Amino acid sequence: MDTEPPKNVTSLIGGDWSRRMQFVQDMMRQVSRETDPQSLVRMYSGRMRQLIKVDGNVSLSRRDLAFPYYRITRSSRWKNAPNPWKSRDQLPLHKGGLLSELIYREEAVVLDDLNPSPDDPAIEFLRGHRSLVAIPLFDQGRSLNMVVLFRDQPNAFSRELLPEHLWLTNLFGRMTHNLVLSDELREAYHAVDRELKVVADIQQSLLPVDLPTIPTLDMAVHYQTSRRAGGDYYDFFPLENGKWGFLIADVSGHGTPAAVIMAVTHSIAHTHHEQPNPPSKLLNFINRHLAARYTGGRGTFVTAFYGIYDPATRTLTYSNAGHNPPRHKRAGRIVVGSLSSGQNLPLGIEDGEHFIDGCQTFLPGDSIVFYTDGITEARSPTGELYGMDRLDQVVISAEDGANDLLRRILGSVEEFTGGAAPTDDRTLLIAKIT
Repeated sequence: MDTEPPKNVTSLIGGDWSRRMQFVQDMMRQVSRETDPQSLVRMYSGRMRQLIKVDGNVSLSRRDLAFPYYRITRSSRWKNAPNPWKSRDQLPLHKGGLLSELIYREEAVVLDDLNPSPDDPAIEFLRGHRSLVAIPLFDQGRSLNMVVLFRDQPNAFSRELLPEHLWLTNLFGRMTHNLVLSDELREAYHAVDRELKVVADIQQSLLPVDLPTIPTLDMAVHYQTSRRAGGDYYDFFPLENGKWGFLIADVSGHGTPAAVIMAVTHSIAHTHHEQPNPPSKLLNFINRHLAARYTGGRGTFVTAFYGIYDPATRTLTYSNAGHNPPRHKRAGRIVVGSLSSGQNLPLGIEDGEHFIDGCQTFLPGDSIVFYTDGITEARSPTGELYGMDRLDQVVISAEDGANDLLRRILGSVEEFTGGAAPTDDRTLLIAKIT
């Protein structure tokens, strides 16, 4: 609630301290609620009229202008004031005259007997006033803005109070400037967020719409980015003789840069028209193009695991480019090292890297867990890593199908992290041999 307007400046500044405190406290509380610079200016102007009587005012700006040019950004004689931050080019531009002299003077000024020239460029704002006080607002050490207060009587402003007006007005100016920057930052964030959503939608469109139906396999998949877009990637490739290619990859880094390389990796993988058998053939192809054109020398790389599954023999031939080896469960235990052959450097580091292959045959009831490190490197509220042991314990305990195992792993990670948003992309692909 506003306090009663003081009768004069002295009654507030030199009067009872509790009354002064209540006035300032109420004003600061109201200021803290403002989110719109225009509303803040109106509120502050109303408060200041309680401190000092004025018959008119103008605000000036010479931002991005050179002497003797300036703009009128506000005036008490305007009925509908434009927004000076959004319509600056529409504000009146003036050259020379009294107001130009004041704002380029870069110091506070009191004029006791104002008698403006009839041909002054700003005469419409000066006419009828007999005294003024000009208060510069500094930015980066320069008076880029100014508030000018008018009275219709001469000798109406006290120089004794000028220092207080100067620092109060400048503090308010910085407050308003920060609110403008905050508003611009919010608008920029929303614009970037809209663009990132488009990037995320494009990225999602590169992933398989549905899981393929593959004999002797029950599958489930989870894909979650830590930001709008991410660098994880999984894909399936139908091959000759009923075989299927499985690709899971993780681009270093996060966000849009990783999403771009993810899209590039997808494009390269799908331009390989030969049968990618053995699997190292596809990884060699992707690596050659990534390193030569996109990632070489830039510190960006892609870990990838590519396998070719033969449903007839339940055999997976694979090649690993620095990716986490899938976890293999058989007869209630993790078969350590069963999918650890064929380890190579990640993609995109060296053009001449030659990838090698490994092979593993599965039995009905076996489970294979393909994942990116966003799963094992998820952190608890205390900073502890989820780790491989916890993942293996969940894999061992699950006895039902692929969807059940997927839900159990994700639930375990969710509980471990306390439901916190992921700090890295998480991809999980479960394949259960039937």
